[in-house]
Amino acid sequence: MKTKTWTSWGLLTALMGLAGCAGRYAKSPSPPPPSTHGTSAEFAMSPSSHGASAELAPAPPMDSAEPAPSASERPGLGTEWGETRYSHVRNVSFDRADDDHPATVLRLYYNDREGARAMSRQADYREVGGSAVEFAPSLGVSVSLNDAAGRALPAFFAAGRTYAIGEAGERYSIVVTNRTEVDVEAVASVDGLDVLDGKNADFGKRGYLVPAWGSVEIDGFRQSNDNVAAFRFGSVRDSYAARTGSDRNVGVIGVALFPPRGASRWPWTEREIERRRTADPFPGKYASPPPPRW
Repeated sequence: MKTKTWTSWGLLTALMGLAGCAGRYAKSPSPPPPSTHGTSAEFAMSPSSHGASAELAPAPPMDSAEPAPSASERPGLGTEWGETRYSHVRNVSFDRADDDHPATVLRLYYNDREGARAMSRQADYREVGGSAVEFAPSLGVSVSLNDAAGRALPAFFAAGRTYAIGEAGERYSIVVTNRTEVDVEAVASVDGLDVLDGKNADFGKRGYLVPAWGSVEIDGFRQSNDNVAAFRFGSVRDSYAARTGSDRNVGVIGVALFPPRGASRWPWTEREIERRRTADPFPGKYASPPPPRW
């Protein structure tokens, strides 16, 4: 497997009162200026796999730009480019176990209540709870969507998927919690767009550092090393994705998790989980004719 080391620009302090760091780029929580509203979050962003730093997310087009007709006709929620929030970042070093292949990809879907019900094809919600997705619970890595007060958005579960329920105008953040003894890198996307450069998401791009026994809150598309544009639920027509290219992937949050080189506690890859999920209890059932009946 390939490995790569990134030059350190400095250390950072973990979000939510938890210490520790070592990641591909890192955003240290610093108190915002008195005149600035917003939250600070730990953030590790690394240069892309091709050796060049990704550009920061561009501002969305002006309102005069006509959205694609399909976006204006689509119901449900998308994520808009919200107000500017203070969130400082800087770089630290991190060796991925594999530059191009994450250990797993967590997916969390969102919509308004009507849209979420339609997506699940259920007459009503079968199970209601918080909008958290667990990966290998024994390893303790989870992703949730939180409201502006830090509470997990309501959600329901159907067909193996988690659907977070939001409302137009509501601000949300992505919280990645790592209850393991190793640092991990989390490459995050919203509506198919990388949260750092605002372009199509892929595994080769930089990501957030989530320190061992720590958490990271991702609360917007990055504008600069000091600011992000808040995630706000809105119409598909006014979503950042629709305004900058395509609304095709509106409604899904993705987090790709990369363990560090030499980590010994990440055996549960997607491949291993799939092999167990598809294990056949009677693998020889078609290998030979059935025995004669008595």
